[in-house]
Amino acid sequence: MIRILEDDLTRGEMIALIRDHLTHLRQLAPDSPPESHHALSVDDLRRNDIILWGAWQEQTLVGCVALKTLDGQHGEIKSMRTASGFERQGIASQMLKHLIAAARRRGLQRLSLETGSQPGFAAARAFYERHGFQSCAPFADYVDDPNSVYMSMMFFDQRAPQAEAKA
Repeated sequence: MIRILEDDLTRGEMIALIRDHLTHLRQLAPDSPPESHHALSVDDLRRNDIILWGAWQEQTLVGCVALKTLDGQHGEIKSMRTASGFERQGIASQMLKHLIAAARRRGLQRLSLETGSQPGFAAARAFYERHGFQSCAPFADYVDDPNSVYMSMMFFDQRAPQAEAKA
């Protein structure tokens, strides 16, 4: 069973996973210029506008995901990573569903992300598409970049569904 818990980036396991994530991203796009690298460092993830969660299987950290609040209605997915050896077990889907639910609880109406355009990022793009994200224009401080793909999901109705009245 996976438990998804908010993290304050003081545990060595989380710091190591974030560093592994950054290394992995550089390997997927080794020719990308520095201005095309948008992953956040450990220090950047400690900002007040970011919430980080760790996915735990018993005492093992198996993934992480972060939500960056861009404004009162818009959030961004950051640092989505499944730990090596735990891929293709549904952990990423659980983390994404947790993040989407958290974004909705916070009243956000849009959730966006930036990922790479290179072939190594094809699986990530397909994953987000399967979960309802669609291509969009650059958002927030992003600009058109041939090394980036931008995706968003809109939340139109923040209210919980009403039970139907009995006739």
